[in-house]
Amino acid sequence: MKKTDIEKNKGLKLTNSLRRAGPYQAGGPDADKPDRREQRRLDQLKGLVPFACKLEQSFVDRLKQQAETHPEGVNGLVGDLLAAGLDALPPKTA
Repeated sequence: MKKTDIEKNKGLKLTNSLRRAGPYQAGGPDADKPDRREQRRLDQLKGLVPFACKLEQSFVDRLKQQAETHPEGVNGLVGDLLAAGLDALPPKTA
C-alpha cells in the first residue's frame, strides 16, 4: 500500500467518525436549545399545534418588529393577537 493510500484511509476514518458523532453542540449559542424532535414533544405537552397561513409581507414585517419586545417571541405575539381579535368578535348565533 502506498503512503498516499494510507493517508487517504486515515482521512476517511476521521470523516466517518465525525459523521457518527453527530452535530457539534458543545458551548455554542444554541447549546441549551432542544433539538427538533424534543421541541416538538415539548410543544405537544403544552397543547401547541402547528398552524401555517400566508400573510402579506407588510404584516410579517410588523409582526417581527413587535415580536422583538414580546417575551414569548413571534408565537406568543401571534397567539395574543389572535386571542384578542377573536374575543372582540361578536358572538355567533346559529
